[in-house]
Amino acid sequence: MVKILFLCHGNICRSPMAEYILKDMTARTGRAAEFEIDSAAVSREEIGNPVYPPARRELERQGVPCGGHRARQVTMEDYRHFDRIYYMDKSNARFLDRLLPRDPDKIRPLLSRDVADPWYTGDFTQTYEDLAEGCRKILEEF
Repeated sequence: MVKILFLCHGNICRSPMAEYILKDMTARTGRAAEFEIDSAAVSREEIGNPVYPPARRELERQGVPCGGHRARQVTMEDYRHFDRIYYMDKSNARFLDRLLPRDPDKIRPLLSRDVADPWYTGDFTQTYEDLAEGCRKILEEF
């Protein structure tokens, strides 16, 4: 089983969207049993909060089920447990430098470019498309 963790700043937009997108993709391709998928934040700002409503609406619009997520911060236990940890942007990488060991084999950006933060851009559709692209690449790799 491949264990994947997605990270973003608050764990209410991009990382839970990526979590549910990849869960949906693995379910649709009959590969759900091959993966453990979760998400977390690099900050403590949103701990305990659900998926941001516009992010949830975008997932629903795309036909992706979204569960009862609550934001949490990444831990060293996550570092030990997960095979791959994908972050969304350079800011996340700077936070991670203070939280987890540098490990480019395990911790890497989801895309070669930043995934724009819809909290600031308001463009949840573009964020969905970027995340879906990254999730497709993960499925190709594993």
